[in-house]
Amino acid sequence: MPQLGLLHGRAWTVFLGQLRRPPGAVCIRAVRSHSQVAEALFASQLKPQEKSNFIIKTPKGTRDLSPQQMVVREKILNVVVSCFKRHGAKGLDTPAFELKDFDIAGQFDPMIPDAECLKIMCEILSELHLGDFLIKVNDRRILDGIFAVCGVPESKFHAICSSVDKLDKISWKDVRHEMVVKKGLAPEVADRIGDYVQCHGGISLVEQMFQDPRLSQNKQALEGLGDLKLLFEYLTVFGVAEKVSFDLSLARGLDYYTGVIYEAVLLQTPVHAEEEPLNVGSVAAGGRYDGLVGMFDPRGHKVPCVGLSIGVERIFSIMEQRMKTFGEKIRTTETQVFVATPQKYFLQERLKLIAELWDAGIKAELMYKNNPKLLPQLQYCENMGIPLVVIIGEQELKEGVIKLRSVPSREEVAIKRENLVAEVQKRLSES
Repeated sequence: MPQLGLLHGRAWTVFLGQLRRPPGAVCIRAVRSHSQVAEALFASQLKPQEKSNFIIKTPKGTRDLSPQQMVVREKILNVVVSCFKRHGAKGLDTPAFELKDFDIAGQFDPMIPDAECLKIMCEILSELHLGDFLIKVNDRRILDGIFAVCGVPESKFHAICSSVDKLDKISWKDVRHEMVVKKGLAPEVADRIGDYVQCHGGISLVEQMFQDPRLSQNKQALEGLGDLKLLFEYLTVFGVAEKVSFDLSLARGLDYYTGVIYEAVLLQTPVHAEEEPLNVGSVAAGGRYDGLVGMFDPRGHKVPCVGLSIGVERIFSIMEQRMKTFGEKIRTTETQVFVATPQKYFLQERLKLIAELWDAGIKAELMYKNNPKLLPQLQYCENMGIPLVVIIGEQELKEGVIKLRSVPSREEVAIKRENLVAEVQKRLSES
């Protein structure tokens, strides 16, 4: 059940001779490579080649976002982009996607970049505080090996793969029925497949599959198992192995994947302790696609690649729903200080103060009225979550002081006018 909103690592997806974009999307792609050729080939994916039959379609389905929604969205994007930069990514902007992609291009030793992609997924999902999550891992070579040793005709590999990919949505009984009744697979072959694809675990399951009498005879499957064993070794070093599960039902039925595939899902805490956590949706996905870039290069240069995509829109929807459920308030501005007055004819004094704050790099605002009343100014600060208010009036001007009010506690102190910036900076650094 590959979902367009979570397609990994492509600026375009090839389908029926056309280049299609995920609908209504915006994506910044990050690429790490040690090769100028690899970077050029990645960039070439973003441009239609001359004399091609590809049709570039403009994205459909956009929506306006409220200030509150923009805050949530920017938080997600900042977490994702900061993580990508932490891992040495260079940016490629393809403004037609709702994804954040990280790809590593080039010839490297096995499973080192693949393990880093999974580590990146864990870092982002942990920092976003979305709750418990699990990353399912499989390998297309293992999956193809299973089909081969179970007796699936090669012509049916794709069709059976798409059925297996539904196991996170429907039961094995229903998947088996689809294979046998709708896709013409022999019942005994379907049963043999079921013995494998219902298995999931960690490194111990990889070792168990090595000993399987049928699977151990398949060269493709052994190659995939060997890479997964190495992958789990690196994930253990990275400290994220407990977040990763070798899941033989993970199929991600996209033809361009050539090796390791993975998908991150959020888990819902069960009502009863004896129950397993429930999968509440995929939020990131990816894998190895060593043959795809060459399809877009006129000279057919092959560049091994592995990468991941973060489903920004899915995460955005989840976070937005949770905030509605728990009634969380969202600050729509980053204003740190509001400049107020309780009296008339103090606009110029307020302008002097706010200019001083702005020049010091402090985020400040005031009400655009000559003679505002104090209560609406203070209410505005409370509604907007602005932490500090600077108050100036006749008495303060006469004494050469400023009142500094803490909005949460409503406590006020008088400070010397010349100490305003220093005192504000001190308080902001302590908060």
